[in-house]
Amino acid sequence: MTQTHGQNTHDLADYRPYPFVLSATRMHFDLQPQATRVRAALSLAPRDPDRAEDLVLDGGKAVELLSLAVDGEALDPAHVLREGETLTIAAAALPPHPFLLETEVRIDPSANTAFEGLYISNGMFCTQCEAEGFRHITFYPDRPDVMATFHVTIDSDLPVLLSNGNPVGQSQGRAEWHDPWPKPSYLFALVAGDLVAVSDSFTTRSGRRVALNVWVRPGDGDRAGFAMESLIKSMKWDEDVYGREYDLDVFNIVAVDDFNMGAMENKGLNIFNSKLVLASPETATDTDYERIEAVIAHEYFHNWTGNRITCRDWFQLCLKEGLTVFRDQQFTSDMRSAAVKRIEDVQALRSRQFREDQGPLAHPPRPDRYEEINNFYTATVYEKGAEVIGMLKRLVGDDGYRRALDLYFDRHDGDAATIEDWLTVFEDATGRDLSQFKRWYTDAGTPRLTMAEDWQPGEAGGTLTLAFTQDTPPTPGQPEKLPRVIPIAVGLIGPNGDEVAPTQVLEMTEASQRFVFQGLGSRPVVSALRGFSAPVMLSRRQDDATRAFLLAHDTDPFARWEAGRDLALAALIGAAQGQAVGSDYVEAIGRLIADDGADPAFRALCLNLPGEEEIATRLSAEGITPDPDAIHVARESLARQIAEAHLDLLSRIYDDMAVAGPYRPDAADAARRSLRNAALALLTRIDGGERAEILFGIAGNMTERLAALTALLRRGKGQAELAALHDQFAGNRLVMDKWFAIQAMAAPPAQAAAIARALSQRKDFEWKNPNRFRALLGGLSGNHAGFHAADGSGYDFTADWLLRMDPVNPQIAARMSTAFETWTRYDGGRRAKALAALEQIAAAEGLSKNTREMVSRMIAAGR
Repeated sequence: MTQTHGQNTHDLADYRPYPFVLSATRMHFDLQPQATRVRAALSLAPRDPDRAEDLVLDGGKAVELLSLAVDGEALDPAHVLREGETLTIAAAALPPHPFLLETEVRIDPSANTAFEGLYISNGMFCTQCEAEGFRHITFYPDRPDVMATFHVTIDSDLPVLLSNGNPVGQSQGRAEWHDPWPKPSYLFALVAGDLVAVSDSFTTRSGRRVALNVWVRPGDGDRAGFAMESLIKSMKWDEDVYGREYDLDVFNIVAVDDFNMGAMENKGLNIFNSKLVLASPETATDTDYERIEAVIAHEYFHNWTGNRITCRDWFQLCLKEGLTVFRDQQFTSDMRSAAVKRIEDVQALRSRQFREDQGPLAHPPRPDRYEEINNFYTATVYEKGAEVIGMLKRLVGDDGYRRALDLYFDRHDGDAATIEDWLTVFEDATGRDLSQFKRWYTDAGTPRLTMAEDWQPGEAGGTLTLAFTQDTPPTPGQPEKLPRVIPIAVGLIGPNGDEVAPTQVLEMTEASQRFVFQGLGSRPVVSALRGFSAPVMLSRRQDDATRAFLLAHDTDPFARWEAGRDLALAALIGAAQGQAVGSDYVEAIGRLIADDGADPAFRALCLNLPGEEEIATRLSAEGITPDPDAIHVARESLARQIAEAHLDLLSRIYDDMAVAGPYRPDAADAARRSLRNAALALLTRIDGGERAEILFGIAGNMTERLAALTALLRRGKGQAELAALHDQFAGNRLVMDKWFAIQAMAAPPAQAAAIARALSQRKDFEWKNPNRFRALLGGLSGNHAGFHAADGSGYDFTADWLLRMDPVNPQIAARMSTAFETWTRYDGGRRAKALAALEQIAAAEGLSKNTREMVSRMIAAGR
């Protein structure tokens, strides 16, 4: 990739194909903790034999070159230039025909604390190569559009030696693997360690038997069964719904404790953060189980949407990630409750991606420039990328979507594709012109959609006109935005609560547009943006009585939940600004949760109040400066008001929703527990915590124990329970991560930073482990009023630890720095303290490019 606009900046416009074709890669690893030798033989050919070009390979500074040869002849050093992280072989030293490039290097996995490339985690060799980790293993064209078959030999005295593809040789101290499907270097994987397998098999629809293994450390095998069940469900679902069959003889998953990401889709050898594999009722919550099921599916689905068809360059990251997130969302909807899943996805989008769009880190799903690609593994690429796929499906219909996906798989199998390729497939399959729709990929920001209603009664029936306007606020580098295609799903509900017009999708393409409904017997209530049909902020004049009506009668689960959410937000925003809270919301929520025929998971979602971050985001969108302390007080006050008004009802729900019998992580039991825990959180605000103390003592699962402990901590209690949990699970990393996180997240805001600092000084705060670091710092940043404490203590604590982490693991430091991304929306005092913390980070000597890019963008937003 050509670098312009600064030494480290990459621009989409500068893309050009790699000048050499790489057909096959053979590698030999002699694994030693401090001195691993890697031999590589690359079968290369000039893309244009008549044009002599230098061969440029990527290679990290810690990769020690031992030998370099072309067709068996050592290269003259005069023809080789090593500079920064590249190795250049002069064109004069290369033949104009196919040739074999052989290298031998030495690396030190034990010193690799960044966990990129080949590293060691508790005695186990492991790799992480996405996005640019392979260059830390050997010299290679480390870019996604260079694809080759791989044959890998591993020498080691460790008992289990794994790589991509199929096993083709095994002997004492040696294993050979061959992957017949061409792949880019970022999908390479190697694992070697003392592991045990939970094994099963899957027979594909064409009759091939696939061996399945989930590899874990000895002693963890009893916590890997659910991961295996999830894998088998995923394989079956992908065949049934997308017609995609697995294409190797074996599929391996490995659980790793030290891992920067959640999981990685390496071809045939998925490597997972252990928290997304290991689960038992005593150590994992219902949320953990659902997350494991979803991420297992996500990484498996990448086999086709990411591996068989990959992305041409890293600007196209949302092509593979947005599509695969959308697929895993569909999977979870089919495995569990589609309505609840949709609401949870929207909650996640609004809390993470809308916040991103409002701040200095805003970028399109397909950015056109980056400095460090690891900084673009964002909610915009993943979650908004999935929403864009959902809009496409909504616009072309189920049949059109299936035709387009079938054509995509047929046309681009084995390709490194682009967003243009993806949209062209839909145009060819459905006949639609998607040139305007492409703006969803190229424009940053969340569109603001305003709806106005005009009702005109008439003798032949009334006419309802809906007038919409759209506007997208400026974002960094994009001050003006053209109108987008916005699918607006609308339904009409009569005064008696009956649906008078079924859901239809209004396709908005102009800055302002009107839609007319005629022949209506009486003025209906409009249910707009059903199913959250587009990732926009909808503004409409609507009183609390209308919201309460929709909460009671809307047939669309999302729209019904949204009505309750709007009621709650109106009450909370008013309270945060010193206004008295009316009773409309409290009464309406009581009627809803009293409906024993409704899905308990849906009732739980409606009972949980909007988070403090969501309230701040809504205030900021309305041009109001959020006060974190006032928001916290308002939310706590409303929660207490609900508990007092519905004490008997909540008590009955708490008793009725108790689940009898052994723990099961299925959707039905999890739904009951979620409603029971939501009731407990409210009851604990007024009952002194007796119920939570009893539940913590008798619960046979982590879901209820953690819910009870959280409720107690928010009441300023729970110290005895914290100690008991620590005593029982001190040796369990995943439970201890929860133990650290919950204390920072549930702490009283005025004490949050002090509690986090005290926790960081404990011997068991293993801060170099990404999960432990994320648990504590993420717990504090998730405590909205605590992180944004007026004295700046939350900012200072976070800055201190980011500076400590950056030299060790720049990727984690950069990602956790996003805690500051909304600093400019707060009052002057907080802004000054946040800016001082950011400038302290920016001034650090030797700051990584990962963290430097993030911090500099955030600082620039305040100038």
